[in-house]
Amino acid sequence: MVRPSPGASDLQQVKRLFEKAQRPFVLVGGGGWDRETALKLQKWAEAAGLPVGNSFRCQDLLDNRSPSYAGDVGIGLNPKLAQRVREADVLLVIGARLGEMTTSAYTLVEAPVPKQTLIHVHAGAEELGRVYRPALAINSGMSQFVSALDGISLKRGSTTAHDEYLEWSKPQPMPGKLHYGEVICWLSGRLPEDTIVAGGAGNFAGWLHRHFRYKGFRTQLGSTNGSMGYGYPAAVAAKLARPDRPVLAICGDGDFLMNGQEFATAVQYGAAFVALVVNNGKYGTIRMHQEREYPGRVYGTELRNPDFAAYARAFGGHGEIVERTGDFAPAFERAWSSGKPALIELRIDPDAITPATTLSAIREKALKSRQ
Repeated sequence: MVRPSPGASDLQQVKRLFEKAQRPFVLVGGGGWDRETALKLQKWAEAAGLPVGNSFRCQDLLDNRSPSYAGDVGIGLNPKLAQRVREADVLLVIGARLGEMTTSAYTLVEAPVPKQTLIHVHAGAEELGRVYRPALAINSGMSQFVSALDGISLKRGSTTAHDEYLEWSKPQPMPGKLHYGEVICWLSGRLPEDTIVAGGAGNFAGWLHRHFRYKGFRTQLGSTNGSMGYGYPAAVAAKLARPDRPVLAICGDGDFLMNGQEFATAVQYGAAFVALVVNNGKYGTIRMHQEREYPGRVYGTELRNPDFAAYARAFGGHGEIVERTGDFAPAFERAWSSGKPALIELRIDPDAITPATTLSAIREKALKSRQ
């Protein structure tokens, strides 16, 4: 595919703006990337000492262990990272559309004229200036622009952004006997670097985004428009397309039930991978909004769930239930080595609604605000 390239004057302006910048930030996302281009950008940012954030569900464009990696600019955003984006004097956006998810509902970057000096690079000319009026708009393919960055030599020294990311990604205490954040951290350290991780939509994904460190290019599958029911069928497709690659699906209970019948497809075609179903007995995101806006008034968000492990076994797959943190690792190893499509049901405390708070805390805060 033919892609546009940046002009010499564009690159001169990029260099001039970055040389004057005191608080620069780079935000990458979108499509059109390849492994070589992503690695080039990472090396350029590391050499320049620049912090780089990835847009919503594009965390796999940069090795999360890179000293330049600042975290994902999406839902459940690290407050320190949000502050970095808001206070950046130069914001270089490469490939991201700057939609609602990546801008925290258009609050990180003000429309139509941002406070930051915005340099927006996108392969689609129609995206440039559609919502935001950039100081510099560059219509370019990812490979073409990143290759041209080699001619811009910068040295800003070390950044604390990665340290803030590491601190943010540590699991927080949560109610119940099963600490979901610790499970995600264990998986992050256990899984091979080329594992494809497919996630659905719902509050359960907040723990995945916050605690899992993506190490390989394009190892994350996730719906960028937040549609539920995506994770499991995406994992089936990934395993069938790349049977040589390990695959993990992470689903919520309501999320899984939207397309859980695809377990039959996995069994029929031998797509052997492990799926986690995080069961809190509710549509958690909607329930969270209910408690925040109408505390105590619960309607239509409770779920009558099946025994998910028995559901998997009924199709001829491997199924387990885990209710304690310490039981997860051996259950996962059994599922991983079963040679079958496998499902592990994680029964978490219903009060655990995000990595940082609980439903009861949200309800209490909402009630106090009304007094």
